[in-house]
Amino acid sequence: MASKPKPLGTRGQPEQTRAAILEAAMREFAAEGLAGARTDSIARAARVNKALLYYYFKDKETLYGAALDEVFAGLTQRLCAVLDRDLPPREKFVEYVGAHFDYVASHPSYPRMVQLEMMRSGRTGSPHLERIVTRYLKPFFGRLVALFQEGIAAGEFRDVNPTQVIPSIIAMIVFYFSTAPFMKHIIPGDPLSPERIAERRVALIDFVSAGVLRDYKAARRQSQRPEVHR
Repeated sequence: MASKPKPLGTRGQPEQTRAAILEAAMREFAAEGLAGARTDSIARAARVNKALLYYYFKDKETLYGAALDEVFAGLTQRLCAVLDRDLPPREKFVEYVGAHFDYVASHPSYPRMVQLEMMRSGRTGSPHLERIVTRYLKPFFGRLVALFQEGIAAGEFRDVNPTQVIPSIIAMIVFYFSTAPFMKHIIPGDPLSPERIAERRVALIDFVSAGVLRDYKAARRQSQRPEVHR
């Protein structure tokens, strides 16, 4: 007879248990920050005992660093898959903007965790900053710069400065979700409803395409095709 799968509260399913802990940790850190997060709450949400949590992560700082890795690794893996596609620069740019927006929209803990880590790094320093920048941000930023250079050379992009434009695009993507709690008191309706998120996606691609691409109307048409929303 096949043996029954061991529950997450044991060491018998290490990958699933670790993933459950990280998912719970991201929600807790995003809500409470590093200082306010409680490992008791994380263990309870992950359905493991606290001793098992410390078996996988030696302390709260290590768990926080692993949660940050999970956030940035997932994002860069998804976006690099788009940048690996064999597409003209204009189409690849629109795909990238849509994919970045979709990833953040489907990972609500991401904007808050990034925001808190930036604040911590600027205030007291962070033992994770150098690793995050070296492993994820610089390589990805370099690939985006290369895309801009290719697009400019092909005559598809305006002659813009990528090092100025790229941070602005990323800010526009993330800021919408970071400020959703405020915006729902300014603009009627839920900014995180599927309808409003879809409206924001179209508006974002239209806006950044107008600033970057020579034929931004074609980019608008591309953004509304079903295959772009994968």
